[in-house]
Order: sequence, then C-alpha cells, then structure tokens
Amino acid sequence: MPRLAANLSMMFNEVPFLDRFERAAKAGFTAVEYLFPYEFLAPDIASRLKANGLAQVLFNAPPGNWAAGERGLAAVPGREAEFREGFLSALDYAAALDCRQVHVMAGILPPGVASLAAASVYAANLAWAAEQAGKAGVKILLEPINHRDMPGYFLNTTRQAADIIAGLGSEHIGLQFDLYHCQITEGDVTRRMAELLPLIPHMQIADVPDRHEPGTGEIGWEYVFRRMDALGYAGFVGCEYRPAGDTEAGLAWRARFGV
Repeated sequence: MPRLAANLSMMFNEVPFLDRFERAAKAGFTAVEYLFPYEFLAPDIASRLKANGLAQVLFNAPPGNWAAGERGLAAVPGREAEFREGFLSALDYAAALDCRQVHVMAGILPPGVASLAAASVYAANLAWAAEQAGKAGVKILLEPINHRDMPGYFLNTTRQAADIIAGLGSEHIGLQFDLYHCQITEGDVTRRMAELLPLIPHMQIADVPDRHEPGTGEIGWEYVFRRMDALGYAGFVGCEYRPAGDTEAGLAWRARFGV
C-alpha cells in the first residue's frame, strides 16, 4: 500500500497554512509536503509537525520571484549566486524540519537563452548543490514538468531527467516522478515508473486533465497503485492535486482504490 503524503499547498486550503497540518493528521495522513516554507519560521512549522505526529518529506528550494512568474533558477544563466544562496537556505529549513528531500526547480528560460547554455549552467549548479546536499544528508530531486502547465520550463521529460542524473553521477540526486506531468507529456506512466524505479525516491499524483483527485480523470489508478506495490516502491506518494471541492470530502478516493 502506497504511503501517502498530503500536499499542503494544494490540499486543505479551507484553512490557513499552519492549520493545515492538523487537518492533514485528522484526515489520516502521517506525512506532508508543500511547495515552499519560506514565508514561515522553521520552528513554527516544526512545532506543527511535532504536535500532529507528521513527517516532513519534501519541499522546494526557493524558485526566484514566484509572483513574477519565475519557476526556479537552477538552469537560468546569470542567476547562479542567487540559486546557491537560496539552496543553502533550503538546507537550513531541511535541517530544522528533519526533511531529507528538496526539489530543485530548473526554471523557465528567459528569451534568447540557448538550451545548451542553460544545460551547462544546470549541470554546474546541480553538481555544486549535490555536494552541499550530501554533507547535509539531503537528496536533491529533479521533477520534469509538463509543457502545458508551465510553457518554457527547461526540464520536461523523465528521460531528460534520467540522463542528467546519470551524467552527474551523484547518489545525492534523484527523480521526483509525478504521474500527472508524465501522463500529459509522455504517457505510458507505469512502464516508465518500472524502468526508472531505481532513480525514484518520491512520487506525486493527480488525475489528468484537471489535476483533481485520483478517479476524476483518465488515469487508471487501481492499476497504478497495484503496480507501485508490485514493484516494491517504498517511498512516499505526494497527493499534489487540487481538490475538486471540499478537501476532506474528496478523500473518498482512498477507500475507492484501497490506499
């Protein structure tokens, strides 16, 4: 049975962020993830985790100016110093929250930036970050994001991510396998899951096309969850979906699919 983590950036939006930890625990979750913790003090988040018996399993490194449309800096030339400063901040939060995984977003390439130049910057930044992460006992995760939701994002496919991970050759970098993004960009999700399983310490789920709960779209979740078990996947599965209505009411999918 997959181990589920509630994504508090998308779920339980009926209450303020710090109150979502309690709601997640009452709904039966034992772990949480979210996009960014940086608007809150790490001790405040840590106290919510402890009070509710929750594990923090993932969050993202700072993405640049999110409000202005930036979606990461790792592959953006000229932003290397900002990326590194932000990543060190992420490691500080990871230590305070006892979180062993941090997603590093590649970014949307500015106009006129060649893919080759971006790839070079991306590789150098990831190599540096992997070294820092290794010292801190943290694993960097790379997540391909679909071209429809995030046009211009540098990292689109699981094969691209796998090749980058292989090229860097660091045990401190893994693949964040998001079934929603994979289904939109590549399809054939369970075959890709099986092929790439050795690289995958974390998965995320949402149905296609509307990114709602499993069972609201086209993905065959009963088979997907059965394959996760058959493959022996032991990591967490982040519920990174937008509830179609009330969060708690939408959780009926867990009973439907036996998770």
